[in-house]
Amino acid sequence: MGINIFNGSILDSPNVDAIVNAANPSLLGGGGVDGATHNAAGPGLLEECIKLNGCATGDAKITKAYNIKCAKYIIHTVGPVYYVSDNPNEELASCYKRSLDVLKENGLHSISFPCIATGAYAFPLRKAAEIALSTINKWIEDNSDYKVDIYLACYRQVEYVTYLDLIEDKK
Repeated sequence: MGINIFNGSILDSPNVDAIVNAANPSLLGGGGVDGATHNAAGPGLLEECIKLNGCATGDAKITKAYNIKCAKYIIHTVGPVYYVSDNPNEELASCYKRSLDVLKENGLHSISFPCIATGAYAFPLRKAAEIALSTINKWIEDNSDYKVDIYLACYRQVEYVTYLDLIEDKK
């Protein structure tokens, strides 16, 4: 139980109940994590996502994982575009909170997150990592009766080092 950090793609996650897709509002695929997730899952994911009618920034929706081997489900969340959003910090925190809420609502107990909004959406990495860790820790505290394993997938080495530095700073 708790938070685990690893250097790798969200698709390299240990076996979890759900991986998180850093999606765009249409949920119909795109670049980065979103494109890789859709490509790995196969056409069934697109068919299911069409029926969801998109997703608001900061919200989360769940689908089956289809051909993805490391998870049974995908929780799609839409991060804020940093320089466009009026409330990027709150919207990013909501991505993590809502994803964990959806996990719990579905009776699931393990999840793997990518670094949400730090690619094309230009959220500053250190600030995004601080928000991710504080939001996840608060959710764990607020839901102390619900056991969950949380993984943070750091695709780039700089993401991995940033998370390790932040955790070390808290010790």
